[in-house]
Amino acid sequence: MDLELRGKSAFVSGSTQGIGFAIASALAAEGARVIVNGRSADRVDAAVARLRSEHPEVDSSGLVADFAVADDVHRLVEHLPAVDILVNNVGHFGLADFASITDDDWARSLDVNLMSGVRLSRALLPGMLERGWGRVLFIGSESGVNIPADMVHYGVTKAAMIALGNGLAKLTRGTAVTVNTVLGGPTYSDGVARTVESIADARSAPAEAVKAAIIGQNATTLVERFLDPAEIARLVAYLASPLASATNGAAVRADGGVLTAML
Repeated sequence: MDLELRGKSAFVSGSTQGIGFAIASALAAEGARVIVNGRSADRVDAAVARLRSEHPEVDSSGLVADFAVADDVHRLVEHLPAVDILVNNVGHFGLADFASITDDDWARSLDVNLMSGVRLSRALLPGMLERGWGRVLFIGSESGVNIPADMVHYGVTKAAMIALGNGLAKLTRGTAVTVNTVLGGPTYSDGVARTVESIADARSAPAEAVKAAIIGQNATTLVERFLDPAEIARLVAYLASPLASATNGAAVRADGGVLTAML
């Protein structure tokens, strides 16, 4: 299926690896010019080189910024060109006992997970509305609907992200600009893989056994496995395309059936 993205331009935050890179690659595969982002120049350069190798016919570039550092964000916004597609993917997560989560931890999670999308949307959405076409996408999580007890701060920021996307969509009334959120499920990203390997090393157990045990603890997953980042990316690419013109203000699930309620 041709998603009609050839000639479109996109910025994907937090996209040097994992879900973010998979999204950048999926958009590039459809002909979109992609700007990737990461916290270090080495990682950004490596991601750009990989994109150019996989999709040599498409122009790919990168911008360095750490969304936990205010000055980095200001510089990024100043150097970011107008784009047709904004994918707010950057995120910070980690297991933590609620009582141990400090105000600084909360502030960092809110800055990276929520305010990154606020700042980028504030910079780029007006131009989309003025030009008459655009896509803003938030990469959320099922944790924003079913807040995990061991990641309350993460779940709360993802719930706020869903609310932000819904509110921004109302600003697009009567235009060809849409704002949507993708609710991902447990995904075997690079970060998750490192965590699994760390646990496996500590237990002197095979990584595959640890991986199976972790997903086995999630009793509601219908696919009974971790998702692959590409499975999230394919839905994002569709929602970023002109073909998804009737979907706006939605929280669309790509969660492997973790959220089992009808609505």
